[in-house]
Amino acid sequence: MKNWQGHVSGAKHASKAIAKGMSPDVPPEEPEQVPGHQLHPMQAQHKEREQFLKFTSAVEDTEKDKNGVSVIGDFDFKIIELEEAASGVVRAGTIQCQIPATRMSLMDIRLASAKGKATLSPFTVTLNNSIRTLSSRNSLQFSVKMTQNYLGRAEDRVELLFEDSVPEPTMTCLDLESRIAPPSTQAISYVGRLPLAIIPGHLSNTLSTGSTKEVLARLRRMYLPPVLDSETYSKHFKHLIWVEEFQMDRDLQYYDINDAQLKQHNSYYYLTVPGLAEKRPSVLVGDRIIVRRPSGPPGHWYEGGVHVVRRDEVGLRFHRSFVASAGERFFVRFKLNRFPMRRQHQALDSAFSQDRVLFPGKLHLFKSIPRTITPSTLRWYNTLIAGNPPQKQAVLSITYREPGSMPFIIFGPPGTGKTVTMVEAILQVLATNSTSRIFACAPSNSAADLITSRLASAHLKVTELFRAYAPSRSKDDVPITILPHTRQNRDGHFTVYPMRDMLNFRVIVTTCVSASILSGIGMPRGHFSHIFVDEAGQATEPEVMIGIKSMSDNSTNIVLSGDPKQLGPIIRSSVARVLGLEMSYIERLMNRDIYDEVGGYGKSVVKLVKNFRSHSAILKFPNEKFYRGDLQCCGDPKTINFYINSQHLVKKNFPIVFHSISGKDDREASSPSFFNIDEVTQVKTLIAKLRSDRNQRITDNDIGVIAPYHAQVRKLRVALRPIADAVKVGSVEEFQGQERRVIIISTVRSSKEFVEYDLKHTLGFVANPRRFNVAVTRAQALLYVVGDPSVLSLDPLWRNFLNYIHKNGGWKGPPPTWDTRAPVDDNGKYDVSVRSAAQADMNEFTRMIEALTLNGVQALEDGEDEDQDVDHNIDRPWNEVE
Repeated sequence: MKNWQGHVSGAKHASKAIAKGMSPDVPPEEPEQVPGHQLHPMQAQHKEREQFLKFTSAVEDTEKDKNGVSVIGDFDFKIIELEEAASGVVRAGTIQCQIPATRMSLMDIRLASAKGKATLSPFTVTLNNSIRTLSSRNSLQFSVKMTQNYLGRAEDRVELLFEDSVPEPTMTCLDLESRIAPPSTQAISYVGRLPLAIIPGHLSNTLSTGSTKEVLARLRRMYLPPVLDSETYSKHFKHLIWVEEFQMDRDLQYYDINDAQLKQHNSYYYLTVPGLAEKRPSVLVGDRIIVRRPSGPPGHWYEGGVHVVRRDEVGLRFHRSFVASAGERFFVRFKLNRFPMRRQHQALDSAFSQDRVLFPGKLHLFKSIPRTITPSTLRWYNTLIAGNPPQKQAVLSITYREPGSMPFIIFGPPGTGKTVTMVEAILQVLATNSTSRIFACAPSNSAADLITSRLASAHLKVTELFRAYAPSRSKDDVPITILPHTRQNRDGHFTVYPMRDMLNFRVIVTTCVSASILSGIGMPRGHFSHIFVDEAGQATEPEVMIGIKSMSDNSTNIVLSGDPKQLGPIIRSSVARVLGLEMSYIERLMNRDIYDEVGGYGKSVVKLVKNFRSHSAILKFPNEKFYRGDLQCCGDPKTINFYINSQHLVKKNFPIVFHSISGKDDREASSPSFFNIDEVTQVKTLIAKLRSDRNQRITDNDIGVIAPYHAQVRKLRVALRPIADAVKVGSVEEFQGQERRVIIISTVRSSKEFVEYDLKHTLGFVANPRRFNVAVTRAQALLYVVGDPSVLSLDPLWRNFLNYIHKNGGWKGPPPTWDTRAPVDDNGKYDVSVRSAAQADMNEFTRMIEALTLNGVQALEDGEDEDQDVDHNIDRPWNEVE
């Protein structure tokens, strides 16, 4: 102690020392531990003890399961007879990985005694597999053998060294450059080269290093411009595309196949791909798939070109040097189709960057005032529009808009006829201006086909209307009525006409991504007087810009149709979502003051208010919650009242039922996606009753089942196959833009053990306002919801909706556990009491692991990390690729 000398010179110390027969000058003893104090780090004893504690801590830490990896097996050999030990005793072990889409390499498996020590160990360790890649689909087997000729005890330590996040393989095989591409890749002759737009190495390193919060901070600091305007627009969105591509490439690894067999037939090798029919993964003709022999060098891959795509298998062609023997197994990896990203980069590199298109304001309104008087010569193709003031106003505002005006928006809430309005506007533009040329786009082929079929039914000739498809699209996927408006080459692949013919078409329709076909073949910028984008809220802004930035000039008018309050584009990267890629072009414009629904009505935007789809009771809740009560119920009474007074309703005049069921959600080891067998059984029973009802006859095509989890979708499809095989079952995203007479929603989640997970992750997925809005507005005559109210009611939006159903008599099953008459606080923390009660029964270790691994997206900006994109993305559909 610092006052030791003063202490030993004092009379009190001297008298006590003499009383004990000791010299007062004795030096102080140094105890091993002093409560509340630490030994000085310079002391040798402290160093030795510290080293031992570090070692003990390291051993304890490495013995634990981590990163989803666990070692299964009993390696306590216990007491063994010497004779048995002399011949060798073996214990088997299994290395497993529980986290889907995670891949690791076993770099080394060894005994601690083998690291340069003279000690002879009676143990040997052997890896039974030639493959060293560990994933959720591929476990590794190893064995430990003990051979001992002497009595005594023996101990050793097996050390397994893993490399996490296996890097992209170095593909040194020459066959990669020699693959045989399918003929469809040559179906269209392009005049320019598409840029590669490879992710810069330094950006890739930034995205793969550190927490999500750190990645966001570095991106904002180092890559993204501080202000988004016309000058920085391209740089901003190019980086967001790269961020999204980085995550897409990681997510695609989930579909790797570790033990695949290639079956040769003529010049093709056929590969069975689980989930191909559901586009998980999405594989198209022209894509690349690479394979590697387990026994081959780690970087030696063969690349196959996809020539044939069937329901559950693809046909590949390799270089002639590749030969696979019967029964040979391969490691298979799917390569990301980068053409959509490359097309977006090409469009963003365009010099077209007018403020009136990208950042319109009051300055641009002077060109936006339409004529308000309908000419007497105007002939309505759809006479119903003439009696619908908002639709009529939208058509007139578009038809008589001056060239070079700011973009016009048709704001179309569910079932209000926005596509019908857009088609009428296209026809009127063609009729009133003989020099007009229309370019119409939509995010999906189905939406683009709908525009084409309606224009064709309005008697546009095959010389006036052309539907351009990507050459990889199958003829079988194209409606028969549209085929005359397409062109195919001698091999049956979709292509385009010579330029002189393409310039003569008055309307050309493509998807947003395939819009690059037109600029790619050399069509001049400004050829189209109008560019229409339907369902614009479902595409990313760069996707929409493929057509706009590549084909517009100073006079081109742009029309967008959609509903920003429904689902936006599918974005897989949480980083890209936070940075704004999930916000569509139409939504960003509608957030600008110039698109206010009151001040901009007829000038920049028209809101459609007549709903032609749903019964008033089905429409009422979303109408008040999302559309300020503006929507009017105008559906056909025969359709929307189909189930009034039906035996399937709880209250005969209220066509909504909430079936309260406390089931059990579960997950299979191979996937983090949830399913609920109790709800599957209930949905199957309900559909059987609906289909057997002779008083109200319906077909399978009249019923749609929505589930938020892919695992539940699969279980439902299997369950319904024997009784109602044609019933469409899918995610909310798959139902956007669609309608059914009956919609059944299975909400899935029920377990109390995952309360914290529900709030941060699951209920955000189930009850995201836009996802909720789309789900409950698909039904025409009957909306039937199956779920656990005790979990759903933790979210204020769902609590409001459940209260609405209960008050109107649509509740079935156990009653609510809360007062449905009490006002709902939209920001209420209804989970607090439930969560505290649940936590009392939860195992401490389980809660700790969940807190570490299941963080929510909502906390990103609040300082928490969300590095578990892949868990959330398992249930996120893939965009339609072409």
